[in-house]
Amino acid sequence: MAHALIIGGGVAGPVAAMALRRAGLDATVYEAVPAGAGPSGSFLTLFANGLAALRAIGADGPVRAVSCPADTVESYSETGRFLGRRPMSGSGEAGLSPRTVPRAVLCRVLREEAARQGVRVEHGKRLVGLTTRSHGRMVASFADGTHAEGTLVIGADGIRSRVRALLDPAAPPPRHTGQFTVSGRTGPRAALGGAEPAPPRTYRMYYGRGGFFGCTTAPDGSTFWFANVPGPELSRAALAAATPDGWRRRLAEVFAADRTPAAAIVAATGDDVVGVNCYDLPSTPVWHDERAVLIGDAAHATAPNAAQGASLAIEDGVVLARCLRDLPGTARAFAGYERLRRERVERVVALSAALARRRPVTAEERRARDAEVERRLARPGHPVRDWLTGYRIDW
Repeated sequence: MAHALIIGGGVAGPVAAMALRRAGLDATVYEAVPAGAGPSGSFLTLFANGLAALRAIGADGPVRAVSCPADTVESYSETGRFLGRRPMSGSGEAGLSPRTVPRAVLCRVLREEAARQGVRVEHGKRLVGLTTRSHGRMVASFADGTHAEGTLVIGADGIRSRVRALLDPAAPPPRHTGQFTVSGRTGPRAALGGAEPAPPRTYRMYYGRGGFFGCTTAPDGSTFWFANVPGPELSRAALAAATPDGWRRRLAEVFAADRTPAAAIVAATGDDVVGVNCYDLPSTPVWHDERAVLIGDAAHATAPNAAQGASLAIEDGVVLARCLRDLPGTARAFAGYERLRRERVERVVALSAALARRRPVTAEERRARDAEVERRLARPGHPVRDWLTGYRIDW
């Protein structure tokens, strides 16, 4: 039986492993981070396209159990003026309303579900090299001195992918998008400095002078929030030295002049705060060779503005497994996967990059932006399913 070595146990890796099991193929997931370790603070949104892909492989239930739904988005200007309300894209389909979930929780639940379905998941396995034996089998070498052998390798190891570097040493590096993202979560029913929490199942989005702020209320009364703020790339040392209090003070300055609840919500947050640089990969020239292939952020990282990174990674895992099931030979399956995925994902990356670049500076530019948002939200029949979230995989 074919055996896939999946490098990376974040979102794409466990999904690919579960999909491969459904396709009759065996897989082992190798995750660099030790068991029990992982990021905190950051969260993400899964849209209908990602949820539908999970449903196709019977993995949506556990994710739904640890996430909270949202089906409406409200928009406000820097002055607090209400600009409009609309259904969140994809929220019109039963069971596919967007879900908010901490990133670490999503990764943990996907790994647990993969293990429940019979997938072996090994932690503390940082890839250092790949070799091909004379009979065509692949050998992965890990930093701890161990090795693993399989018939194919799937690189699901993120934006700094080691598999991508081994496939194509000349691959372009990730591009900084000119912004950083800070996200956090308040305690349950935390006092928000007099600000009203967002209504249930609703995201509130604030177009601030110095940054974009979004928040939603979880069923336990806590507030998930994020801020996209223009700024230069921060060094690794600066990120390592950053503290929750430092991020809170920085965002307090960004949103101080706005008449929105952004500054109060940030101030009401404890240590559950994390900030990161934002990067993307506009186009990765080499997605695969005859034995190895890239999925998720390893192939097409996207800026967070379109909130599609996790959903695209889930789609990748399912589409790749379908191609390996239906097409003869690994090389043809990989080529079919790329043919089905490249145009879509690069379109999403470009869309998210364009959203990241929209940074009105003058008061006149901001008023024009608010007027455009208001006009767009006032249009009758605003679609709740489009090319972005309406994507479905015929498993």
